[in-house]
Amino acid sequence: MTRPDRRRAAVEALEARLGHVFSDRDLLERALTHASVGNGGSPGRDNERLEFLGDRILNLMAAEHLLAAYPAAREGDLARRLNRLVNSGACAEVARAVGLPDALRLDASATKVGARDSERVLGDACEALMAALYLDGGAEAARAFFRTGWRDLADALDREPDRDPKTRLQEWAMGLGLPPPDYVVVSAEGPPHDPRFTIEARLPGLAPAAGAGRSKREAEKVAAAQFLKREKIQP
Repeated sequence: MTRPDRRRAAVEALEARLGHVFSDRDLLERALTHASVGNGGSPGRDNERLEFLGDRILNLMAAEHLLAAYPAAREGDLARRLNRLVNSGACAEVARAVGLPDALRLDASATKVGARDSERVLGDACEALMAALYLDGGAEAARAFFRTGWRDLADALDREPDRDPKTRLQEWAMGLGLPPPDYVVVSAEGPPHDPRFTIEARLPGLAPAAGAGRSKREAEKVAAAQFLKREKIQP
């Protein structure tokens, strides 16, 4: 399969996960086009303007959800919860879950330096996609994306946020006088639009622990969590 064919398959998979097939294909392409590609500097040919709109739409969708879910909450509590739903890390997490990385159009040099897995790039593209859904399918299309894409994040709002397992493992290793863990890719399988990475967390003198995920970052977290579990390291 050629590179254009792989990307076409990734875009089709993205639409399938969203449950929305765009009638305006140019709009979708703009949402998926990073500024590193652009069109000779012409405004509006990359996703920056859509990101501007999508940020406001996402905040509206999140605010709607919070008002309905927390009828007795004060404004400060709502604002705290809102910040946990609309930050760049949350948007990047949603972007990875729906398969945005493989559907993006990026300049080769940007891809080479890791932009396809950049939290900022993915977060911005996720907001641009929210705007494109709103413009192509109306508020309900954008709302449907929020309901499915942010469901797990919204469900976790009232749970005490756990420390990242990679941070916990590094702190434990430092306490033993060990260097930070190494994360080594053991395998990368599956099609470009739906990859599966297996990564081992390694520390000197200890058996490695493996984790799998749809991105390297996700697999690293799972590997660290497995290491912590095996060594019976408490949160």
